Amino acid sequence: MTDIFSKWKTSLDRTRKSTFGRIATLVGASEINQDTWDDLEALLIQADVGVETSQLIINNLKAQVVETGITKSEEFQQVLENELLSHLVSPTEIDLDAHKPTVILLVGVNGSGKTTTAAKLGYIYAQHGKKVLLAAADTYRAAAIDQLQVWADRLNLPVVAGQPDSDPGAVAFDAVQSAIARGTDVVLIDTAGRLHTRYNLMEELKKVHRVVGKALPGAPHAVLLVLDATTGQNALHQARAFQQAVDVNGVILSKLDSSARGGMAFAIQKELGLPIYYAGLGEKPEDLQPFNRSEFVKNILS
Repeated sequence: MTDIFSKWKTSLDRTRKSTFGRIATLVGASEINQDTWDDLEALLIQADVGVETSQLIINNLKAQVVETGITKSEEFQQVLENELLSHLVSPTEIDLDAHKPTVILLVGVNGSGKTTTAAKLGYIYAQHGKKVLLAAADTYRAAAIDQLQVWADRLNLPVVAGQPDSDPGAVAFDAVQSAIARGTDVVLIDTAGRLHTRYNLMEELKKVHRVVGKALPGAPHAVLLVLDATTGQNALHQARAFQQAVDVNGVILSKLDSSARGGMAFAIQKELGLPIYYAGLGEKPEDLQPFNRSEFVKNILS
């Protein structure tokens, strides 16, 4: 358990040093005045918390400072930590026992880390005793099929894959049918990365979504959007497009360990209304961790 806590601290090092970690210094330097609030808001926006969310946080903090008469920096730090925590919710866990198989669709743009995340998620579920099947439905990028196969071999997970440039919907359909025949518990479908501005590609994603439902009524049971934490606010534009195309249930925040823009977690929650299920804290399979809002907030501030 200690290793997990240490991992969160190490992975959030860039975000802490670039923005949030400077807040304690800012507040502790002098009495809290209008300049303090202006500087604090600027830091929050710089951390990609978002303008609207930053202003809401500042207004709430001002009210609490007036109400409690806080003067000490350590007291303010606790109030700030509680305020940030209030802007994140813990997601409802995906019930892997409600359906057999449980079909999970992973979506996102090219380069978001989706294929790697699919394999790591498979590893997590396998560690919990679930029988997992991976589906390589990113047929437009031969490297994606190979990449998923390499990860699957490494983690001893089966894969259903099509030929390069084959119909991704057919691959997804075959994977679900195969999972039913094998008595598989979880199917993870890696879809092709697509630019959110490309209409035809988003329409194809809708088709994959529909085809999965034909293979197993009620599927997919979850659609998880993989967002690259290093892209900051740009990721929100991507997310809105995917929300409109398919019914996204939640977010996996990849590459959090490589980003100084961890504040986007608050923007995702506020502006998209989507919970964060997992966070990528490193390269190893076990580095995909369930998103822990307490560890996240504590370690961006400390």
